[in-house]
Amino acid sequence: MIDKAFNLLKPELDNASGTALWIADENLLNQMNRVNTEVTVITNRFDLRQQLDDAGWQATFSDFDFTGYNDHSVDKILYRISKEKPVVHHVINQAIRILKPGGQLCISGLKNEGIKTYLDKAKKLFAGQMEMVKADKNTWMGILSSPGAADTELLEDQHYTELREVANDDNYSYISKPGVYGWNKIDKGSAYLIEELNLFLERLPNAPESILDLGCGYGYLSLNCASLGGKITATDNNAAAVRLCQENFDRQGIEAEVIAADCGDGIQGKFPLIICNPPFHQGFSTQGDLTDRFLNTARRRLQANGVACFVVNLHIPLERKALNMFDSIETVAANGSFKLVLLAQPQ
Repeated sequence: MIDKAFNLLKPELDNASGTALWIADENLLNQMNRVNTEVTVITNRFDLRQQLDDAGWQATFSDFDFTGYNDHSVDKILYRISKEKPVVHHVINQAIRILKPGGQLCISGLKNEGIKTYLDKAKKLFAGQMEMVKADKNTWMGILSSPGAADTELLEDQHYTELREVANDDNYSYISKPGVYGWNKIDKGSAYLIEELNLFLERLPNAPESILDLGCGYGYLSLNCASLGGKITATDNNAAAVRLCQENFDRQGIEAEVIAADCGDGIQGKFPLIICNPPFHQGFSTQGDLTDRFLNTARRRLQANGVACFVVNLHIPLERKALNMFDSIETVAANGSFKLVLLAQPQ
């Protein structure tokens, strides 16, 4: 599916020169452009970094980390807005810092994503120096020229780069930050899985020697499985999630391996216990095949006598999706919002 907002950026991306940065996130997966060797890409998604590498781009994987760029050192920044406001504000704030006087920030998006509000805020920050480009009444791009310093206070980015305690329970306190889905709370589905974990564990012949957490986020599920004693491998596609999960392990003195991976691709070995609360929102749209990919990874990585524990919203047809991957499929519990599905005997 063609992204109209990204299409507005393409000519600017094609012609960028000097020190140029393209800020790319989940909304740009499969929205490739011809390679411009003058441009460095910063992305927070491991799958997109792989895709960019394969295409020949110079790409880096980070939680939109601009610390390697000095003040007034960049000629051009290109950015199709993200879905989270703190991320967008963080990028705009960093742009005013690192752009050279006269350097350009090209920022695009759709009206229903808030692009008009973002452009209004950025225009004030950039002292009113903005050229507007519209593909249609809903698709806008602003080309802002840096005055050399912010003309107003920086935008509220919820202290994007700072780690902080966001929640606690009887077992742990949890460190998180903006940039991860559900970053400032304990996910109710994940909490439900942990509350009912014994429904899965009682099906195992022995205590699990190893545990795989697919889509770990800041690490809630993994942390709450640490008491089982098995070696934990946690994986996520998001740079902030990988960092936070490792940080939470370190703070609790838990030895575990955290790996950046796309739906668990590249993970080796097989596990007696797999835990997963699969995301079903990707970018600005719902991606049904995301759950399918997590199921397929679970099928490939589950031991013959192991169990995979999935928690999903009630409306997700996980049981049907799993029919051609597992011989044993059972909904072991459900409440008003979520269901817990046990998968075993991988095909």
